[in-house]
Amino acid sequence: MNSCKFMDQDIEGRGIKLPKHAQNPPVVPTNRTMVMAEPEKRRRQRYVEKDGKCNVHHGNVRETYRYLTDIFTTLVDLKWRFNLLVFTMVYTITWIFFGFIWWLIAYIRGDLDHIEDASWTPCVDKLNGFVSAFLFSIETETTIGYGYRVITDKCPEGIVLLLVQAILGSIVNAFMVGCMFVKISQPKKRAETLMFSNMAVISVRDGKLCLMFRVGDLRNSHIVEASIRAKLIKSKQTKEGEFIPLNQTDLNVGFDTGDDRLFLVSPLIICHEFNEHSPFWEISKEQLGKEEFEIVVILEGMVEATEYNYYNTALYVQEYNYYNTAPYVQEYNYYNTATYVQEYNYYSTAPYVQEYNYYNTAPYV
Repeated sequence: MNSCKFMDQDIEGRGIKLPKHAQNPPVVPTNRTMVMAEPEKRRRQRYVEKDGKCNVHHGNVRETYRYLTDIFTTLVDLKWRFNLLVFTMVYTITWIFFGFIWWLIAYIRGDLDHIEDASWTPCVDKLNGFVSAFLFSIETETTIGYGYRVITDKCPEGIVLLLVQAILGSIVNAFMVGCMFVKISQPKKRAETLMFSNMAVISVRDGKLCLMFRVGDLRNSHIVEASIRAKLIKSKQTKEGEFIPLNQTDLNVGFDTGDDRLFLVSPLIICHEFNEHSPFWEISKEQLGKEEFEIVVILEGMVEATEYNYYNTALYVQEYNYYNTAPYVQEYNYYNTATYVQEYNYYSTAPYVQEYNYYNTAPYV
């Protein structure tokens, strides 16, 4: 003992640095929760991000003309900055184009050479150049009403052009306004108030090992006909030797029993049972920590306020706790059996806790 003591003092006196594992001895767990050493893993590119965005980029697309055959969907899928740019450019180009046609008619008829001639009847009164023709085009297409520039009845080609611009202007308005309306009314932002638990939990429920996660809705307007499904994305090699890098397998989250049809008034725990039909059935706990896979959760339904179809996705990549109860915390306050308030801790992995306060008509439990 004395020699060991002197050896330690000698090492400290020499200034020799000990390794971290020698300086900080491991902490022995005292609870019953199984502790697993998290292996060091290289960071790999996810197939789906945590917020549901897919990391898929289409390359070597040869038939790009197919995007133009469905131009409406192409415009709706554009980002807002490009969508606003297209919106502005379409109107500006049509105004300039028809303004040039009005100026060309005036130039061919000789109206520009008789601007000061009071006896001359022009096609468009008070049109004396391209700028005034451009302003007249804007007034015609936007139907804001004419000022002192007005078309006369001595110009049949101008009447025909007026009809064409009015019809094409209505088509452009219907197309662009419809595109903007669809883009504004898309229920993508509805995902901000639908929350998934950060961690998935592998635990025992009713004597069976299950994979569980939680989903909840923050809004008072609910998701109508909400349904949920889960996909396991994992590489696979067939018996013939074919390698499939992104094989998709369905995870049963209650399709047989109807538990996949949700009523999201309060947070719900979604459960996948590990049975002989589960893709995790033949994977041990040690192998589960080494496998590379992703679990994509897809929530579908209809937004009650707008009646638009909606879907949201979440991702779990080996983010789980072994032998821990599902994360769920609720607090209820009852007052005269009329009002109750819920407070949810969405990002907690604490065990299930309930606190009840009863008043008047409810007995104490």
